[in-house]
Amino acid sequence: MKTAFIGLGVMGFPMAGHLRAAGHAVTVFNRSPDKAARWVETHGGASKPTIAEAVAGAELACLCVGNDDDVRDVVAQALPAMAEGGVIVDHTTTSATVAREMDAAARALGRWFVDAPVSGGQAGAEAGQLTIMAGGDEAAYARVEPVLAAYAKAIRRMGPSGAGQLTKMCNQIAIAGVVQGVAEALHFAKRAGLPTDDVLAAISKGAAQSWQMENRWKTMSEGRFDFGFAVDWMRKDLGIALAEAAANGANLQATALIDGFYGEVQAMGGHRWDTSSLVARLEK
Repeated sequence: MKTAFIGLGVMGFPMAGHLRAAGHAVTVFNRSPDKAARWVETHGGASKPTIAEAVAGAELACLCVGNDDDVRDVVAQALPAMAEGGVIVDHTTTSATVAREMDAAARALGRWFVDAPVSGGQAGAEAGQLTIMAGGDEAAYARVEPVLAAYAKAIRRMGPSGAGQLTKMCNQIAIAGVVQGVAEALHFAKRAGLPTDDVLAAISKGAAQSWQMENRWKTMSEGRFDFGFAVDWMRKDLGIALAEAAANGANLQATALIDGFYGEVQAMGGHRWDTSSLVARLEK
């Protein structure tokens, strides 16, 4: 499939590479041209200096950019240049509102828009093992699902436009609670004078087990917070979820509290620390 990929950050760079490795004709665009040039050197394919040129005639355009306004800007430039009937797949974590706006804009021009945020972080992107939750037209989703499998271990359509983003909000809400729980358990173990490796061995095989515990307990204990998904990004995502909750009446008391805790981490200088850095505020 003739494909464009817009946004070559820590997630987009390897994701676009997996598309190329799967045999698709991939043209990339990145706001920093040197990163696009490095991608071409690494993976082949092509880069273009503008979004419109990158997506010209493309049947599929994947986005992995920053926020709602970035998505609006990219889609406005991409839609007129794509092939008729082309599909934009947006991997950015955004509001459900912008997903619905972009879906309507695409339909008005005879194109399609699928909101498809991902979970799995930088490691998942590099390994091609992301989880994708999608919203949008069923037929458009069915066309692109086999392509997205190049960098996903699980893909599921959750419903109409916006459903993918709403599901990603559930994901971030759950992660925030789990990370805070692991941070407090580790902090408590240290204060109690317990050997933290032994505590991990004892509790990680039972009901307390989680991905965060298995993969971040030791690094949290060592004060290492350089594992990709930054606190700034998490606060953006939790802000989206809290805004949606204010609109739909969901009660997210713990999420709001933990969002504030991440604010404390930012105040400590941890803007680019990963999300497991919640433990740092307990031990300062």
